[in-house]
Amino acid sequence: MNLNSPSTHKSAHKAQTGIIGFDEITGGGLPAGRTTLLVGGPGSGKTIFAMQFLVHGVRACSEPGIFVAFEEAPQRIAANLEGFGLNLEELQPKGLFFLDAQPAPDLIQSGTFDLSGMLAALGAQVKAMGARRIVFDALDIMLAMLPDPMARRREVYRLHEWLLAHELTGLITAKEGADEASSFAQQPASSFTQQPFGFMQFMVDCAVVLNHRVIMGVSQRNLRIQKYRGSGFDENESPFVISAQGFDVAVSRKLGRIDASVSTERVTSGVERLDTMLGGGYYRNASVLITGFPGTAKTTLSGAFAQAACERGERTLFVSFDSDGSEVLRNLESVSLRLERFVKCGLLRMVSARTITGSAETLLVRIKALARAHQARCLVIDPVSTLSKSGNELTAHGVAERLIDWTKADGITLVCTSLLDEIGGHVDGGTPLQISTMADTWIHLNYLVQAGERNRGLSIIKSRGTAHSNQVRELILSDEGITLADIYTAGGEVLMGTLRWQKESAERAAKELAEVAEQLNLVNLDAEEAVLQVRAKSLQTELVAKQVEKTLLNRTREGREGELVRGLARIRELRGADESSPAPE
Repeated sequence: MNLNSPSTHKSAHKAQTGIIGFDEITGGGLPAGRTTLLVGGPGSGKTIFAMQFLVHGVRACSEPGIFVAFEEAPQRIAANLEGFGLNLEELQPKGLFFLDAQPAPDLIQSGTFDLSGMLAALGAQVKAMGARRIVFDALDIMLAMLPDPMARRREVYRLHEWLLAHELTGLITAKEGADEASSFAQQPASSFTQQPFGFMQFMVDCAVVLNHRVIMGVSQRNLRIQKYRGSGFDENESPFVISAQGFDVAVSRKLGRIDASVSTERVTSGVERLDTMLGGGYYRNASVLITGFPGTAKTTLSGAFAQAACERGERTLFVSFDSDGSEVLRNLESVSLRLERFVKCGLLRMVSARTITGSAETLLVRIKALARAHQARCLVIDPVSTLSKSGNELTAHGVAERLIDWTKADGITLVCTSLLDEIGGHVDGGTPLQISTMADTWIHLNYLVQAGERNRGLSIIKSRGTAHSNQVRELILSDEGITLADIYTAGGEVLMGTLRWQKESAERAAKELAEVAEQLNLVNLDAEEAVLQVRAKSLQTELVAKQVEKTLLNRTREGREGELVRGLARIRELRGADESSPAPE
């Protein structure tokens, strides 16, 4: 990446191409009033690029254009480009002119020739229509007719000076030497002058190279800007595809780029207990990754999310790379996920992509087109790891980045699954796409083998911006739906499935026995309490009797003592004794 980033040094003297992504990596388009060289091999898209450049000039910039065809007849070019929505016949009265400059097939060259006559005619046409853009398509066809390199160089400089004199934004396309020992794009700078038309890249103000390779059976296209005088640009290769809309150049996130808006709204995952573990569900517009081994219910969780989205009335796109859409609908019915009703009403679109082949960039472009056509607010890709299949390993990570950037920018909540290849592997290493590092929420499904059976476990590895559970929960699928079992441990080990059921049954039996023993103890205690209460009552009665007996004895003793005192007093009285004299003993 140049230090003079295109995002911070946009020039007003640039001609927009209208090609998705290209204007962004160049900071505005091709150099206005100057010449650009577009080089590529057969089928790399040179003519499509050039025609989009002209059509955009007419439609969006009010800049009439001229197309000079050296290789194909204008009628054939127009017919070939109809599939890209470029109605050239409609545009021609508005400022699009074709010049058929093909050499006659039976031409016999005698002596020398130059471009002066053709350029003079073009000059008149430029003046008549006020043209601001011009394309010389397959200029190498004409140059090949010149006798020597010096003549070719002379005519190219003549053309260049003519373009500058008329202040036209020129685009020259040329083939990469198919019969050369090595390609134009890969040659060192010192060797360009040895190639038939290599010197042109030193002359022009901007040079763009289109590459089309087949890697492990997968078509890969990329574009690179070799030079751009007076402007910053993205120097790295940028993948591109040729879609129904023409060129689509993939652009990664740039430093300083405005972030997409974020939302604090939560949307349900479709599983109530999973929402609880996530602290309320997924964030809207977030990217959610569900990883797991085959059969761990990744598609099932995705289907639950899709059903919940449709129940909210949100248009949803479900892209399946593993099964046909009808099979997915049938399989999800086994866990009470009935999506067919939403397909019929148009809220849900099922796309079967398991037979689609092509580069990861091609798949992404198709998914984007389908999502925009469906006006989807929620997107499910099952599994996204398909993008990293053979031939896509080097580009898949960049595609994953652009997938997440696009969904966030368009306000789409993304749920994608990723298949882990080895059952004995570890999840710590992430996924082949490394999308796990970019996803906002990462849910992992695995198997726990205990007591001769395999059970599904669910854990949340991360969920940015929210507190979430760190528990490993058993995922239970039944004809009643999807749920998560309560956490259950024994001796520090999480138990699931039959082993858990057996342990719970044993604990229930032990609990029942303990309750019976407790009841018996209560009965015995009640009996002992009754005995003690009887004994206590008997003792209380005996105590009262003893107290009465004691009282009576005291009264008897007191009465006897009183009677004795009274008797002595009477005796003294009868004896006439002195009261002070002691009583007789």
